[in-house]
Amino acid sequence: MKNAVSICLLVCSIILFQSFINSKKTARILVFSKTKGYRHNSIETGKLAIQKLGLSNNFVADTTENADAFTEENLKKYAAVVFLSTTGDVLNDKQQIAFERYIQAGGGYVGIHAATDTEYDWPWYGKLAGAYFISHPVVQEARFIVKDHNHPSTKFITDSVWMHKDELYNFKNINPDIKVLINIDESSYTGGKNGPNHPFSWYHDFDGGRAFYTSMGHTKETWTEDKFLKHLSGGIAYAIGNQKKLNYSKVSSNY
Repeated sequence: MKNAVSICLLVCSIILFQSFINSKKTARILVFSKTKGYRHNSIETGKLAIQKLGLSNNFVADTTENADAFTEENLKKYAAVVFLSTTGDVLNDKQQIAFERYIQAGGGYVGIHAATDTEYDWPWYGKLAGAYFISHPVVQEARFIVKDHNHPSTKFITDSVWMHKDELYNFKNINPDIKVLINIDESSYTGGKNGPNHPFSWYHDFDGGRAFYTSMGHTKETWTEDKFLKHLSGGIAYAIGNQKKLNYSKVSSNY
């Protein structure tokens, strides 16, 4: 009887240990930074910063500017896909469908800065990203208002105001379903076009997947700011989610 109890306790310990290991499983993300329009000189700095973030946040980041990476088989390797200041028409029709199917199967998306200056002729993408870029004034400091302190990307911010210098995007076609994390106070700078409710960072569940966007990240200096990097790492963590296996039985987009 004593041996049976010991064996049972050993089996339970092994199961609990394996569960712990699985919960700590290193995620793999894809950082995509292809540009077909303006190219930000902070992209290379951003790639390196995200890879460095992975070392302390339990993920590995592959980087590419090759749209051929957008196949169903390849995307299955990733818990999230990051669009790092992409611009213009970066995916062909087949690649777009592969990405739609990836999100519908439960994948994650992170958009950084010019990710909203991307794929204007692909309405699905615009809704996923949450908005499209229309214009920006000169780089300047502004007052950012934190609206949600419960999200991983903002829970570390103790104040309601974050003063930050960046390229301050104005948006069109803002998806009404986004959950705003940070607004920008247009009275604190010149050139705002969205009025009193000007979102600058947000998240939402979309079409089976998870999407996070931050408009910060234009300057190289931003990528050395501890607060921005914590903000971004929290957004990536949200997009990665619990790393459930992708479920392609739920997809609706077809080739």
